[in-house]
Amino acid sequence: MIQRNINRVALIGAGSVGSSYAFALLNQSITEELVIIDVNEDKAMGDAMDLNHGKIFAPNPTKTWYGNYDDCKEADIVCICAGANQKPGETRLDLVEKNLKIFKSLVDQVMASGFDGIFLIATNPVDILTYATWKFSGLPKERVIGSGTILDSGRFRFLLGEYFDIAPANVHAHIIGEHGDTELPVWSHADIGGVPVEELITRNPEYKMEDLDQLFVNVRDAAYHIIKKKGATYYGIAMGLARITKAILNNENSVLTVSTYLDGEYGEKDVYIGVPAVVNRTGIREILELTLSETEQKQFTHSSTVLKEILNPHFKEAR
Repeated sequence: MIQRNINRVALIGAGSVGSSYAFALLNQSITEELVIIDVNEDKAMGDAMDLNHGKIFAPNPTKTWYGNYDDCKEADIVCICAGANQKPGETRLDLVEKNLKIFKSLVDQVMASGFDGIFLIATNPVDILTYATWKFSGLPKERVIGSGTILDSGRFRFLLGEYFDIAPANVHAHIIGEHGDTELPVWSHADIGGVPVEELITRNPEYKMEDLDQLFVNVRDAAYHIIKKKGATYYGIAMGLARITKAILNNENSVLTVSTYLDGEYGEKDVYIGVPAVVNRTGIREILELTLSETEQKQFTHSSTVLKEILNPHFKEAR
Protein backbone atom coordinates (compact mmCIF):
# COMPACT_ATOMS: atom_id res chain seq x y z
CA MET A 1 0.00 0.00 0.00
CA ILE A 2 0.96 3.63 -0.54
CA GLN A 3 2.45 5.11 2.64
CA ARG A 4 2.70 8.92 2.61
CA ASN A 5 2.30 11.63 5.19
CA ILE A 6 -0.48 13.11 3.07
CA ASN A 7 -3.72 11.20 2.58
CA ARG A 8 -5.31 11.17 -0.86
CA VAL A 9 -8.80 10.05 -1.80
CA ALA A 10 -9.67 9.56 -5.45
CA LEU A 11 -13.40 9.82 -6.14
CA ILE A 12 -14.70 8.21 -9.32
CA GLY A 13 -18.18 9.42 -10.18
CA ALA A 14 -19.30 12.99 -9.55
CA GLY A 15 -23.02 12.30 -9.52
CA SER A 16 -25.30 12.98 -6.58
CA VAL A 17 -23.64 10.43 -4.27
CA GLY A 18 -20.10 11.28 -5.31
CA SER A 19 -20.47 15.04 -4.99
CA SER A 20 -22.24 14.64 -1.62
CA TYR A 21 -19.35 12.41 -0.45
CA ALA A 22 -16.83 15.04 -1.57
CA PHE A 23 -18.79 17.70 0.31
CA ALA A 24 -18.77 15.56 3.46
CA LEU A 25 -15.03 14.91 3.18
CA LEU A 26 -14.23 18.62 2.93
CA ASN A 27 -16.60 19.68 5.70
CA GLN A 28 -14.99 17.21 8.10
CA SER A 29 -11.43 17.66 6.74
CA ILE A 30 -11.05 13.89 6.54
CA THR A 31 -8.34 13.85 3.87
CA GLU A 32 -5.57 16.23 2.79
CA GLU A 33 -6.12 15.59 -0.93
CA LEU A 34 -9.21 14.86 -2.99
CA VAL A 35 -9.19 14.24 -6.73
CA ILE A 36 -12.49 14.00 -8.59
CA ILE A 37 -12.71 11.86 -11.73
CA ASP A 38 -15.74 11.63 -13.97
CA VAL A 39 -16.48 10.79 -17.60
CA ASN A 40 -18.17 14.21 -17.65
CA GLU A 41 -15.06 16.32 -17.16
CA ASP A 42 -17.05 19.56 -16.92
CA LYS A 43 -19.03 18.16 -13.98
CA ALA A 44 -15.84 17.08 -12.19
CA MET A 45 -14.24 20.45 -12.90
CA GLY A 46 -17.33 22.32 -11.70
CA ASP A 47 -17.48 20.34 -8.46
CA ALA A 48 -13.78 20.95 -7.78
CA MET A 49 -14.21 24.68 -8.37
CA ASP A 50 -17.33 24.87 -6.22
CA LEU A 51 -15.74 22.94 -3.34
CA ASN A 52 -12.54 24.97 -3.49
CA HIS A 53 -14.50 28.18 -3.16
CA GLY A 54 -15.85 27.03 0.19
CA LYS A 55 -12.83 25.32 1.69
CA ILE A 56 -11.76 28.41 3.67
CA PHE A 57 -14.76 27.60 5.86
CA ALA A 58 -13.60 24.02 6.52
CA PRO A 59 -11.58 23.07 9.64
CA ASN A 60 -8.52 22.27 7.52
CA PRO A 61 -8.45 23.02 3.78
CA THR A 62 -8.37 19.98 1.49
CA LYS A 63 -6.45 20.23 -1.76
CA THR A 64 -9.16 19.46 -4.30
CA TRP A 65 -8.92 19.12 -8.07
CA TYR A 66 -10.46 17.32 -11.03
CA GLY A 67 -8.15 14.76 -12.54
CA ASN A 68 -7.81 11.43 -14.32
CA TYR A 69 -6.96 7.82 -13.55
CA ASP A 70 -3.23 8.58 -13.33
CA ASP A 71 -4.01 10.43 -10.08
CA CYS A 72 -5.08 7.13 -8.52
CA LYS A 73 -1.48 5.92 -8.34
CA GLU A 74 -0.77 7.75 -5.08
CA ALA A 75 -4.29 7.45 -3.68
CA ASP A 76 -4.83 5.74 -0.33
CA ILE A 77 -8.50 5.18 -1.14
CA VAL A 78 -10.34 5.01 -4.45
CA CYS A 79 -14.05 5.44 -3.83
CA ILE A 80 -16.27 4.42 -6.73
CA CYS A 81 -19.66 6.09 -6.91
CA ALA A 82 -20.02 5.87 -10.68
CA GLY A 83 -22.58 3.74 -12.47
CA ALA A 84 -26.18 3.55 -13.58
CA ASN A 85 -28.69 4.89 -11.06
CA GLN A 86 -31.57 2.98 -9.52
CA LYS A 87 -34.85 4.03 -11.12
CA PRO A 88 -38.31 4.02 -9.50
CA GLY A 89 -39.58 0.44 -9.30
CA GLU A 90 -36.12 -0.99 -9.99
CA THR A 91 -34.32 -3.11 -7.39
CA ARG A 92 -30.61 -2.76 -6.69
CA LEU A 93 -30.06 -6.19 -8.22
CA ASP A 94 -31.68 -5.06 -11.47
CA LEU A 95 -28.64 -2.84 -11.98
CA VAL A 96 -26.17 -5.75 -12.16
CA GLU A 97 -25.77 -6.08 -15.91
CA LYS A 98 -25.30 -2.39 -16.58
CA ASN A 99 -22.89 -1.72 -13.75
CA LEU A 100 -20.68 -4.79 -14.12
CA LYS A 101 -19.65 -3.58 -17.58
CA ILE A 102 -18.98 -0.09 -16.27
CA PHE A 103 -16.93 -1.40 -13.34
CA LYS A 104 -14.68 -3.61 -15.45
CA SER A 105 -13.54 -0.56 -17.37
CA LEU A 106 -13.18 1.64 -14.27
CA VAL A 107 -11.23 -0.86 -12.19
CA ASP A 108 -8.92 -1.76 -15.07
CA GLN A 109 -8.03 1.91 -15.52
CA VAL A 110 -7.43 2.42 -11.80
CA MET A 111 -5.14 -0.60 -11.56
CA ALA A 112 -3.24 0.46 -14.69
CA SER A 113 -2.21 3.61 -12.80
CA GLY A 114 -0.26 1.52 -10.28
CA PHE A 115 -2.86 1.94 -7.53
CA ASP A 116 -2.09 -0.10 -4.40
CA GLY A 117 -4.51 1.24 -1.82
CA ILE A 118 -8.04 0.43 -0.69
CA PHE A 119 -11.16 0.34 -2.87
CA LEU A 120 -14.36 1.67 -1.29
CA ILE A 121 -17.47 0.84 -3.31
CA ALA A 122 -20.81 2.62 -3.10
CA THR A 123 -22.52 1.85 -6.41
CA ASN A 124 -25.46 -0.54 -6.29
CA PRO A 125 -25.90 -3.43 -6.12
CA VAL A 126 -23.00 -2.78 -3.78
CA ASP A 127 -22.35 -6.35 -2.59
CA ILE A 128 -22.16 -7.64 -6.16
CA LEU A 129 -20.00 -4.78 -7.39
CA THR A 130 -17.65 -5.03 -4.42
CA TYR A 131 -17.11 -8.70 -5.24
CA ALA A 132 -16.58 -7.74 -8.89
CA THR A 133 -14.03 -5.08 -7.91
CA TRP A 134 -12.12 -7.64 -5.86
CA LYS A 135 -12.02 -10.00 -8.84
CA PHE A 136 -11.20 -7.33 -11.41
CA SER A 137 -8.48 -5.67 -9.29
CA GLY A 138 -6.65 -8.71 -7.95
CA LEU A 139 -6.16 -6.89 -4.62
CA PRO A 140 -6.38 -8.75 -1.29
CA LYS A 141 -9.95 -9.13 -0.10
CA GLU A 142 -9.22 -6.99 2.98
CA ARG A 143 -8.54 -3.99 0.75
CA VAL A 144 -11.82 -4.05 -1.15
CA ILE A 145 -14.72 -2.78 0.95
CA GLY A 146 -18.33 -2.02 0.11
CA SER A 147 -20.58 0.41 1.95
CA GLY A 148 -22.77 -2.62 2.64
CA THR A 149 -25.42 -2.05 5.28
CA ILE A 150 -23.77 0.92 7.00
CA LEU A 151 -26.62 3.20 5.90
CA ASP A 152 -29.29 0.60 6.69
CA SER A 153 -27.84 0.26 10.19
CA GLY A 154 -27.81 4.04 10.51
CA ARG A 155 -31.46 4.23 9.48
CA PHE A 156 -32.22 1.41 11.92
CA ARG A 157 -30.57 3.19 14.84
CA PHE A 158 -32.26 6.47 13.96
CA LEU A 159 -35.77 4.98 13.84
CA LEU A 160 -35.20 2.94 17.01
CA GLY A 161 -34.04 6.13 18.68
CA GLU A 162 -37.25 7.86 17.63
CA TYR A 163 -39.37 4.95 18.84
CA PHE A 164 -37.76 4.73 22.27
CA ASP A 165 -37.02 8.47 22.49
CA ILE A 166 -33.30 7.84 22.89
CA ALA A 167 -30.36 9.48 21.10
CA PRO A 168 -29.35 7.22 18.17
CA ALA A 169 -25.75 7.25 19.42
CA ASN A 170 -26.96 5.21 22.41
CA VAL A 171 -28.78 2.70 20.22
CA HIS A 172 -26.65 -0.28 19.25
CA ALA A 173 -28.16 -2.37 16.48
CA HIS A 174 -27.17 -3.89 13.15
CA ILE A 175 -28.77 -4.57 9.82
CA ILE A 176 -26.81 -7.33 8.09
CA GLY A 177 -26.95 -9.24 4.81
CA GLU A 178 -27.51 -7.88 1.32
CA HIS A 179 -27.87 -4.12 1.04
CA GLY A 180 -31.32 -4.64 -0.35
CA ASP A 181 -34.53 -6.61 -0.10
CA THR A 182 -33.14 -9.66 1.79
CA GLU A 183 -31.35 -7.74 4.54
CA LEU A 184 -32.30 -8.51 8.13
CA PRO A 185 -32.33 -6.89 11.57
CA VAL A 186 -30.30 -8.57 14.30
CA TRP A 187 -32.85 -8.18 17.09
CA SER A 188 -30.98 -10.65 19.28
CA HIS A 189 -28.11 -8.15 19.66
CA ALA A 190 -30.01 -4.84 19.55
CA ASP A 191 -29.81 -2.81 22.75
CA ILE A 192 -30.52 0.63 24.16
CA GLY A 193 -27.70 1.71 26.45
CA GLY A 194 -26.87 -1.92 27.14
CA VAL A 195 -30.47 -3.05 27.75
CA PRO A 196 -31.64 -5.53 25.09
CA VAL A 197 -34.50 -4.23 22.96
CA GLU A 198 -36.35 -7.53 23.40
CA GLU A 199 -36.16 -7.03 27.18
CA LEU A 200 -37.48 -3.46 26.94
CA ILE A 201 -40.54 -4.78 25.13
CA THR A 202 -41.34 -7.22 27.94
CA ARG A 203 -40.86 -4.52 30.58
CA ASN A 204 -43.13 -1.88 29.07
CA PRO A 205 -46.52 -2.63 27.45
CA GLU A 206 -46.21 0.63 25.53
CA TYR A 207 -43.62 -1.04 23.30
CA LYS A 208 -44.72 -3.76 20.88
CA MET A 209 -42.79 -6.14 18.63
CA GLU A 210 -45.34 -5.48 15.91
CA ASP A 211 -44.24 -1.85 15.89
CA LEU A 212 -40.61 -2.88 15.60
CA ASP A 213 -41.36 -5.27 12.76
CA GLN A 214 -42.93 -2.38 10.84
CA LEU A 215 -40.01 -0.18 11.81
CA PHE A 216 -37.66 -2.63 10.10
CA VAL A 217 -39.82 -2.66 6.97
CA ASN A 218 -39.46 1.13 6.89
CA VAL A 219 -35.68 0.73 7.16
CA ARG A 220 -35.53 -1.89 4.40
CA ASP A 221 -37.75 0.06 2.03
CA ALA A 222 -36.44 3.54 2.85
CA ALA A 223 -34.59 3.93 -0.44
CA TYR A 224 -37.72 3.16 -2.46
CA HIS A 225 -39.67 5.84 -0.56
CA ILE A 226 -36.91 8.43 -0.97
CA ILE A 227 -36.43 7.64 -4.66
CA LYS A 228 -40.17 8.03 -5.22
CA LYS A 229 -40.13 11.44 -3.54
CA LYS A 230 -36.86 12.97 -4.80
CA GLY A 231 -35.46 10.64 -7.45
CA ALA A 232 -32.39 9.36 -5.60
CA THR A 233 -30.75 8.87 -2.21
CA TYR A 234 -27.37 10.45 -1.63
CA TYR A 235 -26.88 12.41 1.60
CA GLY A 236 -27.13 9.47 3.99
CA ILE A 237 -24.88 7.14 2.00
CA ALA A 238 -22.36 9.94 1.43
CA MET A 239 -22.09 10.46 5.18
CA GLY A 240 -21.68 6.71 5.66
CA LEU A 241 -18.88 6.66 3.06
CA ALA A 242 -17.19 9.56 4.83
CA ARG A 243 -17.40 7.62 8.10
CA ILE A 244 -15.71 4.57 6.53
CA THR A 245 -13.05 6.79 4.96
CA LYS A 246 -12.31 8.41 8.30
CA ALA A 247 -12.01 5.00 9.99
CA ILE A 248 -9.50 3.88 7.36
CA LEU A 249 -7.32 6.98 7.19
CA ASN A 250 -7.23 7.47 10.97
CA ASN A 251 -6.52 3.76 11.61
CA GLU A 252 -9.47 3.75 14.02
CA ASN A 253 -10.19 0.03 14.39
CA SER A 254 -13.86 1.00 14.36
CA VAL A 255 -16.68 -1.53 14.04
CA LEU A 256 -18.82 -0.73 11.00
CA THR A 257 -21.37 -2.80 9.10
CA VAL A 258 -19.75 -2.96 5.69
CA SER A 259 -19.74 -5.34 2.75
CA THR A 260 -16.76 -7.63 3.20
CA TYR A 261 -15.65 -11.05 2.00
CA LEU A 262 -16.75 -14.08 4.00
CA ASP A 263 -14.56 -17.15 4.12
CA GLY A 264 -16.47 -19.38 6.51
CA GLU A 265 -17.83 -16.70 8.85
CA TYR A 266 -21.56 -17.06 9.49
CA GLY A 267 -21.33 -20.38 7.63
CA GLU A 268 -20.85 -18.64 4.28
CA LYS A 269 -18.00 -18.55 1.77
CA ASP A 270 -17.03 -16.62 -1.36
CA VAL A 271 -19.47 -13.76 -1.05
CA TYR A 272 -19.30 -10.07 -0.17
CA ILE A 273 -22.09 -9.18 2.24
CA GLY A 274 -22.86 -6.68 5.00
CA VAL A 275 -21.61 -7.69 8.46
CA PRO A 276 -19.93 -5.91 11.39
CA ALA A 277 -16.19 -5.64 10.78
CA VAL A 278 -13.20 -3.88 12.31
CA VAL A 279 -11.99 -1.21 9.88
CA ASN A 280 -8.55 0.38 10.00
CA ARG A 281 -5.68 1.53 7.80
CA THR A 282 -5.22 -1.94 6.35
CA GLY A 283 -8.89 -2.14 5.35
CA ILE A 284 -10.80 -4.97 7.03
CA ARG A 285 -8.80 -6.07 10.09
CA GLU A 286 -11.28 -8.74 11.08
CA ILE A 287 -14.92 -9.76 10.89
CA LEU A 288 -16.97 -9.82 14.07
CA GLU A 289 -19.12 -12.92 13.98
CA LEU A 290 -22.33 -12.40 15.94
CA THR A 291 -24.12 -15.39 17.42
CA LEU A 292 -27.39 -15.21 15.52
CA SER A 293 -30.71 -16.69 16.53
CA GLU A 294 -31.95 -19.63 14.48
CA THR A 295 -34.33 -17.39 12.54
CA GLU A 296 -31.66 -14.77 11.92
CA GLN A 297 -29.21 -17.38 10.67
CA LYS A 298 -31.78 -18.73 8.21
CA GLN A 299 -32.48 -15.22 6.96
CA PHE A 300 -28.78 -14.48 6.60
CA THR A 301 -28.18 -17.72 4.69
CA HIS A 302 -31.05 -16.82 2.36
CA SER A 303 -29.60 -13.35 1.80
CA SER A 304 -26.21 -14.83 0.98
CA THR A 305 -27.78 -17.37 -1.37
CA VAL A 306 -29.57 -14.63 -3.31
CA LEU A 307 -26.28 -12.78 -3.82
CA LYS A 308 -24.47 -15.94 -4.91
CA GLU A 309 -27.18 -16.73 -7.43
CA ILE A 310 -26.67 -13.29 -8.95
CA LEU A 311 -22.88 -13.70 -8.97
CA ASN A 312 -22.75 -17.21 -10.43
CA PRO A 313 -23.59 -16.41 -14.08
CA HIS A 314 -20.90 -13.72 -14.15
CA PHE A 315 -18.12 -15.33 -12.11
CA LYS A 316 -18.89 -19.03 -12.41
CA GLU A 317 -15.41 -20.02 -13.66
CA ALA A 318 -13.69 -17.98 -10.94
CA ARG A 319 -15.95 -19.50 -8.29
